[in-house]
Amino acid sequence: MSASSFLASFINILFNVLTLAIFGRVLASWVDPFANNRITQILRDLTEPILAPIRSLMPGTMMFDFSPIIATLLLQALGKLLLGALVR
Repeated sequence: MSASSFLASFINILFNVLTLAIFGRVLASWVDPFANNRITQILRDLTEPILAPIRSLMPGTMMFDFSPIIATLLLQALGKLLLGALVR
């Protein structure tokens, strides 16, 4: 396995795990909105560094938090850009 192949696999797995963590956080927020459960706390700790900057750029009057959707789209786009750059 070459170094670029290993790096491509690592980037792919990392971005998929982060996307799943964001999805898990959204689901957990419906069940445990105050993050009393340890798993919910871990998901919050993993995803907050990604979601907080996006949330700070969004208007504060919005009723719904669209930051997980935007973060997922950005993660997927960034992952594809990085993988595309490795292939060249």
